[in-house]
Amino acid sequence: MGATVNGMAYHGGPIPFGATFLTFSDYMRPAIRLAALAGLGAIFVFTHDSVALGEDGPTHQPIGQLASLRAIPNLLVIRPADANETRWAWQVAVEQGHRPTCLVFTRQSVPTLDRNRFASAEGLRRGAYVLDAEEDGDDPDVILLGTGSEVSIAIDAAEILRARGLRPRVVSMPCRRLFEEQESAWREGVLPPAVAARVVVEAASPLGWDRYAGPHGAVIALDRFGASAPGDRVLREFGFTPEHVAQRALEILKS
Repeated sequence: MGATVNGMAYHGGPIPFGATFLTFSDYMRPAIRLAALAGLGAIFVFTHDSVALGEDGPTHQPIGQLASLRAIPNLLVIRPADANETRWAWQVAVEQGHRPTCLVFTRQSVPTLDRNRFASAEGLRRGAYVLDAEEDGDDPDVILLGTGSEVSIAIDAAEILRARGLRPRVVSMPCRRLFEEQESAWREGVLPPAVAARVVVEAASPLGWDRYAGPHGAVIALDRFGASAPGDRVLREFGFTPEHVAQRALEILKS
């Protein structure tokens, strides 16, 4: 399938895409790498992107695949948080005539964020953006950074922290490469260097996230294979809950 998508991209005309489970990107890696090497505007769509897919178990639950794909030069890996980000992810993907894009989606239901309350999903174009549209001009006490389905967990964790009188900031980072391509003023506006208290949340390998968590932050991720159980239980057992994210933030602030 990956070779067919690349062949259509070489030929020109339609914008080709192929789709499968994220864990099967391992089989497609040669074609994906070739698309990046050749600068093809191919689109690779991946679903079932975490341990939250549930009972299929560790064989189908991707752990290292996101990190592996992000390591390929000239490849965009976009993991949208909701339907609004998905719309912009597709627009970015079809505009990339000079490089391929991987669109990475969840299996489980996620809330569609109210963009009257949260910032416009167009921020996806810059790779990462501040979700809290009503945030004041001061630096936050702590930054909660998530991707994909874990963004909603970070949002709920922020509410717990606000109830304790803290000022959290929630950042959605659907595409690390796009974020790194932005000017330093944008990057520092999203992740102020002065704010050392940070918690990154992604239900996958932690590889590379220390760069954004910083030396004093925490990364809630997975360094083991998944488990066979209902998706919500797997997430809960592995600590992907608002309560656990908020607790890690409080521990960092106290340290």
